[in-house]
Amino acid sequence: MTIPAFNAYSRYYDLLYRDKNYEGEVVYICNILCRHGIARGDLLELGSGTGKHGCLLAAQGYAVHGIERSAEMVALAVTAPGFSCQQGDICTVRMGRTFDAVLSLFHVMSYQTTNASVQAVFARASEHLKSGGLFVFDFWYTPAVYTQRSSTRVKRMADAQVEVTRIAEPKVYPNENRVDVKYTIYAKETASGAVQTLTELHQMRHFSLPEIDLFAASAGFTRVGAEEFMTSGAPSTDTWGVFVILQKT
Repeated sequence: MTIPAFNAYSRYYDLLYRDKNYEGEVVYICNILCRHGIARGDLLELGSGTGKHGCLLAAQGYAVHGIERSAEMVALAVTAPGFSCQQGDICTVRMGRTFDAVLSLFHVMSYQTTNASVQAVFARASEHLKSGGLFVFDFWYTPAVYTQRSSTRVKRMADAQVEVTRIAEPKVYPNENRVDVKYTIYAKETASGAVQTLTELHQMRHFSLPEIDLFAASAGFTRVGAEEFMTSGAPSTDTWGVFVILQKT
């Protein structure tokens, strides 16, 4: 049975992304924030997952509050001084306060597959920002998606308790700017040898920069930067993940 994204996946999320360079990503993000005058301050993270980015940003001196839709992810999140999180919908959340910057990392924006949900997230980001504050996020980039083409991928990770094999099978919907990725996860318990099989469907939208600019303008933002995530290179057909910096005008 295919179930909503991250409900069962959350149990193996940190293991599957153990090789992700969270530390390097936080250094990259901090450099961007500092470049725009936010060396310290309050950050709101939309889609905070299990808190890896949030805790590392807090260690750099920021006060970070995360919003995460998956209750399973929130239950697994590790809080730390300067980082807190709660379950909530990033399309509807209202904190009743403003922040110096709003972040949305690891392609959370690409999970917003309808125009209405994208507009809602932009509106919530704007509402929670001080004048001149930044909204920064990464997303799947349309020119790269159509040039590189999605393909079936297999990933294997293990720890002392479990060995996990994940098969990712994409299906492209070109008229909707969407790729549906079916994840099949086989988790083998080391002690018993028992195997659990899970499937999840992750629907991913990709964006062009003109699309981003339209959504930004309608929510009161100006784009002040766009670059390849982590490398700071110019977006191209080789750039699957683009990072944009929007400023509340």
